[in-house]
This record gives sequence, structure tokens and C-alpha cells, in this order.
Amino acid sequence: MSTQVLSIANQKGGVGKTTTTLSLGAALARLGKRVLVMDLDPHACATIHLSFFPGTFTWSALDIFKGGEVRRVIYKQKSFDFVPSHIQLSDLESDLKDVPGKGLILTNWIKKISTDYDYILIDCPPQMGVLLVNALVAADQVIIPIQTDFLALHGLKLIFDTMRLLNRVLKRPIHYRTLATMYDRRARACRRVLKLLRQKMGARMFSTVINTDTKFREASAKGKVILDYAPKSRGALEYMQLALEIIKA
Repeated sequence: MSTQVLSIANQKGGVGKTTTTLSLGAALARLGKRVLVMDLDPHACATIHLSFFPGTFTWSALDIFKGGEVRRVIYKQKSFDFVPSHIQLSDLESDLKDVPGKGLILTNWIKKISTDYDYILIDCPPQMGVLLVNALVAADQVIIPIQTDFLALHGLKLIFDTMRLLNRVLKRPIHYRTLATMYDRRARACRRVLKLLRQKMGARMFSTVINTDTKFREASAKGKVILDYAPKSRGALEYMQLALEIIKA
């Protein structure tokens, strides 16, 4: 199997993007896959979640875009390898303004390390810009987590607009699937949004649904992913189900 690059993206925050990246990465690793997780969000939520705090590491995703050493940015972790974020990623928009081929920097870097991994997962920034473009262009599939809330549907429109613009210049269209997150079956609004999403998305939507689970928050507080903190919890089992769905696709 060739390396699969999965970019987890949504231009609305708080929809479970980082949770999905880390939990899915851990689930794929538990299924015997070689996994690399990358944090391209300058807010560094995935990086902090894994206890990579400023000043405790030297190399980061920033070095990929600065043309630094290819493999030093990769840190070995319990479940998967990891590339941490850096706050200065937010400056790349101006730093790369006149750089030719700036939208392919990540794609070219991945080509150099791809044989080491079965899956590469990218936690994308919510803002439209050079980082998100790089992640979308590099992806074999974009996974769009959508909180089962009517306000979250606006973020879906934004990411669709971004992909539509990129598809005008790309040789192949961006392949995507949506993932319902933070679902509460007791809430009528959640049930309505899930039904609407299934009607609109059809086969473009994963059958797996990620329910709300307090274990996600507890795992984050411990600096762990849910599969290490509470492997038998609902959330952990649902991300294992999602991993299987992706592998079998």
C-alpha cells in the first residue's frame, strides 16, 4: 500500500479537528499501521496536547517550510511519530510571499519521508492561507470533522469554497469525506443536523459518528490520546471504528 496522506481540516474551530487527528492516528497505529501525525496549526493544540511545550523541543513544522533538515522535525512517540507546530508558522504568509511553488513545499517534503509511513495525518489550521493550501494539496483525502450543530455548517461551506478554488488549478480534484463529531443523540438539534448531513453528503460521509465523551477532555488534561487513557471508552472505540472504515475503503 502506498502512503496515504489524510488532512483533517475545517475552517471553523471547535469541531473536533485536533481530537480527530490525534485519536485517529493512535487508532491506525493500534491496527499495526506506521503513522506520522503533523501539527500545522500555529495555535499548536495537538502539540500542547502531547506535552510539547515551547522551549522543550528544537525542531518543528516551521523547519519544513524553511528548508531545514528533513528528518529532525520528526519525534518518536508511543503511538505514532509526531511533527510539532511552532507559533512562527503564522508568519509564513509574508515570509513565503514571493517564493515560487510555495503551495507544494509540504508535498515535496512528504515525498522524502513517505516510504517510512502507511498514513500521514495533518492537523490543519482553520485560516485560509499557505499552510492550509499546502495541506489540502498534499492530501490523498481530506477529512472534514463537523460538529452536529447548525452553526458548524458554516465552516463546511468555507472549506468547500476553498477546495473548489484549488480544484480549478490542480491536476486531480481534492477527495474528501465528512465526519460527524460531538454528537449527542439526546439533543433533537443534533439528530436533525446528523440527518441533514447524511442527506446532503451521502457516500461522502463516514458511517462512523463520534459521540460526545468526557474522556476526551480527561485524556487531554493528562497529555494523552483517548486510546491510551481510556481504550474501552465510547470515544476510543468510535475512533477505532473510523480507522477500520478508512483502511477498508
